Amino acid sequence: MNQALWGLDLGGTKVEGVILPSLQKPDPIIRKRIDTEAVKGYEHIINQIDRLIKEMQQGSGITPRAIGIGTPGVLDPTLLTMKNCNTTVLNGKPFQKDLEEKLQIPVVLANDANCFALAETQWGVVKEKTPGARMVFGIIMGTGVGGGIVMDGKIWSGRHGIGGEWGHNYLDESGGPCYCGKTGCVETVISGPALERYYKALTGQALKLKEIVTRAGAGDDKAAVQTLQRLSHFFGKAVSVITNLLDPDTIVLGGGVGNIDTLYSEGLESLRHFIFNNTVEVPLLRPSLGDSAGVFGAAALVG
Repeated sequence: MNQALWGLDLGGTKVEGVILPSLQKPDPIIRKRIDTEAVKGYEHIINQIDRLIKEMQQGSGITPRAIGIGTPGVLDPTLLTMKNCNTTVLNGKPFQKDLEEKLQIPVVLANDANCFALAETQWGVVKEKTPGARMVFGIIMGTGVGGGIVMDGKIWSGRHGIGGEWGHNYLDESGGPCYCGKTGCVETVISGPALERYYKALTGQALKLKEIVTRAGAGDDKAAVQTLQRLSHFFGKAVSVITNLLDPDTIVLGGGVGNIDTLYSEGLESLRHFIFNNTVEVPLLRPSLGDSAGVFGAAALVG
């Protein structure tokens, strides 16, 4: 088992680990999660990761040769410090260096959206539905909006480590200010919280997105219908930029917002309207790995 693949998915509330036999055999040997407890600070997160690895090592009898970790941000390839992390205590920290000193093994980091795209390419819906795909764009739409690029089975991170970060492209002024300091980012328009804010602005009523979707489906709440129409319109407009730029073979759409059925009909029609082509042939696919994608993709980093 010396070639077993170790992966961790680091989130704001939990850190999950998995050991896979190999790229060809992705059935987990062990899978375990513990609380991140990020409020206790940066050093505590590192200690929690060390604790989880030791518990997995004890439970499996396998010693890691290296470990891949999906992170809620990216490692700046020039400064070698973390940036764009919504777990803000990581920002500005030499996370890879500190982990390698603590764990005494090589550590490979990648953004969680990149890990999602890599897992769905290696084992998930891409392999199932479009096995010859060379260029895959993975989208995560939920509390935030992120993306990852996989080219020929490998993550494309880019010169600055921000490859795929379409959530902070400019989309529309109506989205308002973004936490990144800009205004009208994709994330401010079509993320879950953004859609909830839009509905509240129309009605004065604060509802969760799930309820808004239910009301829109029933057809008797005009504001709910309008909210989903806004989603579909701007989804197509935002994804057209990616499609025009990368012309991917496949787009995989994950996250809570990605479960909304109208994206695969009205959203796709909107993409047809905005794309620089007379048709859209790129498949828009639902992911198949569920919450396994992040941690499996992290393990694939060291495959």
